[in-house]
Amino acid sequence: TMEVVEKGVLKETLHHGLRFAVVGVVGCAVDIAVLYVCLWLGTGFYLGRAVSFLMAATATWLLNRAWTFRERRSNQPLWREWLHYLSLMLIGGAFNYALYVLCIAQYDIMKQYPFLAVMVGSVAGMVANYLSARFLIFRHQTTSPDE
Repeated sequence: TMEVVEKGVLKETLHHGLRFAVVGVVGCAVDIAVLYVCLWLGTGFYLGRAVSFLMAATATWLLNRAWTFRERRSNQPLWREWLHYLSLMLIGGAFNYALYVLCIAQYDIMKQYPFLAVMVGSVAGMVANYLSARFLIFRHQTTSPDE
């Protein structure tokens, strides 16, 4: 019945959403760690963040592929799946980076503690990234979500 289908969709969405959030926290940690390495190397706030975003997006692709959406596949070669994921994450990344830049430009405390600006931006991009990952990349069911 329709009610059973709706419950299954809700269960799957909650299952994936929670895992996606956990992966997002790991991605945020990668983003912050790489940014601080880049700042230490002298890249500056903006180039450093571009590099850290790329590294974080790659880490979250690997984790989402292996854990969050392990029962779903894109049916694309790995390199194409990564490029597709990265291009769609740029949607959320645009919100993420814009808020990061705004925070760095407007608030001295964000320059002192750039991880705060990364966190603000990361929250902004998470919803768009989840929706694009779930419905545009990992859209093909391969096994039961309970496996």
